[in-house]
Amino acid sequence: MEKIVSLSKRRGFIFQGSEIYGGLAGTWDYGPLGLALKKNIESLWWNRFVDSREDMYGIDSAILMNPRVWEASGHVSGFSDPLVQCEKCKRRFRADHLENASKCPDCGGKLGEPRQFNMMFRTSVGSVDGSDMAVYLRPETAQGMFVNFKNIIDSYHPRMPFGIAQIGRAFRNEIAPRDFIFRVRELEIMEFEYFVREDEWKGIFEYWRKEMLSWFLSLGFEESDIKEVEIPEEDRAHYSKRTVDFHFNFPHKFDEIAGLAYRTGFDLENHIRESGSDLSYLDPVSGERFVPHALEPTFGLGRHLLAVLSKAYTEDNLGGETRVFLKFPARLAPIKAAVFPLLKNKPELVKKARDIYETLKKEVPQTEFDDNGNIGKRYRRQDEIGTPWCIVADFDTLEDDTVTVRDRDTGKQERMKIAELSGYIKEKLAAGSLR
Repeated sequence: MEKIVSLSKRRGFIFQGSEIYGGLAGTWDYGPLGLALKKNIESLWWNRFVDSREDMYGIDSAILMNPRVWEASGHVSGFSDPLVQCEKCKRRFRADHLENASKCPDCGGKLGEPRQFNMMFRTSVGSVDGSDMAVYLRPETAQGMFVNFKNIIDSYHPRMPFGIAQIGRAFRNEIAPRDFIFRVRELEIMEFEYFVREDEWKGIFEYWRKEMLSWFLSLGFEESDIKEVEIPEEDRAHYSKRTVDFHFNFPHKFDEIAGLAYRTGFDLENHIRESGSDLSYLDPVSGERFVPHALEPTFGLGRHLLAVLSKAYTEDNLGGETRVFLKFPARLAPIKAAVFPLLKNKPELVKKARDIYETLKKEVPQTEFDDNGNIGKRYRRQDEIGTPWCIVADFDTLEDDTVTVRDRDTGKQERMKIAELSGYIKEKLAAGSLR
């Protein structure tokens, strides 16, 4: 993990939040490459689970919601973790994360009695003293989909089963954020609520379980990288009748990256009762009216990014020296191709390389120009950020319009016509090539 954290900062993937002021635990900022990688994951997820399907409807709900939403969902009364505080150093810990609940893991001091700690961030809406209304930063994105259920029904008249999807931020006042971006206070979730008839949930649950496993393999993960964990009843969320968590082999341990829960009709039924709104579904064929049940596939975006970084981090021996590179699947790589001049002090080579770069970037937007340092340093820099192809304009390029294309993983080079570059890269990307 230390190597990944160091590389992430050095190469502009992830920075500590508010770093110049000493940081704030559990907050992280994404630099240009981290943002590009995150957007690539988001785009692939959205295309797979929303755009390529006929039964999914995307939304983007508000972060601030009427506080009655969280009362109806059970978060105000039940979204809490057991907290203990050291009587000596005053640090706080989750009691269920401590093997020895009597001594502080940091200073050895005595720990106080566990008490429940609500994890929602509370703020207020209003500008007049005494009239502010208490609201919460949403601890999950799911409720935005439940409270918009009627809007989707009325606007689009979907046929059952169907889903409502979104990618958005959630906020959890974690007692002990840790493991880099794995457990944080501000997170992004990719998820959808898939609405079904109650008697159909088991078969559709299995369908989505297999789809989620297939998704992980599409990111370049191996089957051995993923474990399915059936959550026992006593450990499930209050709304869940069945939950399967998917764990990835992170540097610190196998830990949760996604989950699939059967939420029953809990949420819609609670919102019907608390709001008085009709959130039932009228079957246009049978005329039957009923309250649908929901299956919820949830994917942690930050944890996906950490998993992709962890899987991609590679050290090998190329040319007699240790080389660090990120072996991203090409379609996930933040930079797809980098264009260099062989020598940066030869104006004719720099101009030719710039011309190639500007033409290629129109076809492959995630292309960059690099003439910083000698060519060996450029190769190492591009390897460390995971660029699959480095394109070099040399003196032969001036004569025959061919360039050298270097493969990130093998270091092998081949000559290619400039006119063939765009088609070559697009073909590799379309095929889902790992190189």
